[in-house]
Amino acid sequence: MSISASQVKELREKSGAGMMDCKKALQENGGDMDAAMDWLRAKGIAKADKKSGRTAAEGLVGVAGNGSSAVVVEINSETDFVARNEAFQDLVRGIAAVALETDGSLETVSAQTYPPTGKSVAESITDAVATIGENMNLRRTAKLSVGQGVVATYVHNSVADGLGKLGVLVALESSGDADALAAIGKQVAMHVAATNPLALTSADVDADVAGRERAIFVEQARESGKPENIIEKMVDGRMRKFFEEVALMSQSFVVNPDVNVEAAVKEAEASVGAPIKVVGFIRFQLGEGVEKEESDFAAEVAAAAAG
Repeated sequence: MSISASQVKELREKSGAGMMDCKKALQENGGDMDAAMDWLRAKGIAKADKKSGRTAAEGLVGVAGNGSSAVVVEINSETDFVARNEAFQDLVRGIAAVALETDGSLETVSAQTYPPTGKSVAESITDAVATIGENMNLRRTAKLSVGQGVVATYVHNSVADGLGKLGVLVALESSGDADALAAIGKQVAMHVAATNPLALTSADVDADVAGRERAIFVEQARESGKPENIIEKMVDGRMRKFFEEVALMSQSFVVNPDVNVEAAVKEAEASVGAPIKVVGFIRFQLGEGVEKEESDFAAEVAAAAAG
């Protein structure tokens, strides 16, 4: 199978591995980028946390809450300059406030009336494009609510109240003191911002993700030449460590690394005056998962000159 230079380049950016290693990985896996990445990781050539390129989306993440409910929205723009525009900031803040009164779904929020214009949120964004002079869109929205307790919020890289580059919601159920509950909730939200957990508990980790990790660990262990029964124990140990590192409740708490998040929340029950249950979290980082289109400026100029 023929492997293109662009495929090799993409895998190099993702993995940090050398050109020949990337080419071989793609050849061994029929050009499948994800499989080639796993192959490099299994060989110890690439790191799991290496990200591909930089994200394209600019704009702002906005949060709004009323104690027992909170929402987070992401509105993207073409450049970072628009995030400093007061009209754009007002738009994001206003849409977050509108979203708080809905079920939080993207479809519902988009169709909701935006009070300052009397039009739908989607139409208001279209109008703002003409006013601000830059393309923008409501990319995603999410909401968490509790019957009794608090949904804590945190905004990282804040540019204004409730607006920034990263927003987190953490839902805690409890009948205890709301202020004390909000305090531990804020700390957990800051932890989520810092560590980006994959799931609430190890049981919630996606089975496909866990399966891929296990397959990589097995391949790495087999290269040690040890017997299968020893390999199985080695892999089980590495999987336990993997779950500890990616599941929120078992992660070392950033505020006090001597305990995990579950233990920290348990300790907070004394000040809250009642049991606490963390029931969910949401983390929106601006532009995550959106890759920036790279252009060859020299080639564009040459093409324009030729045209």
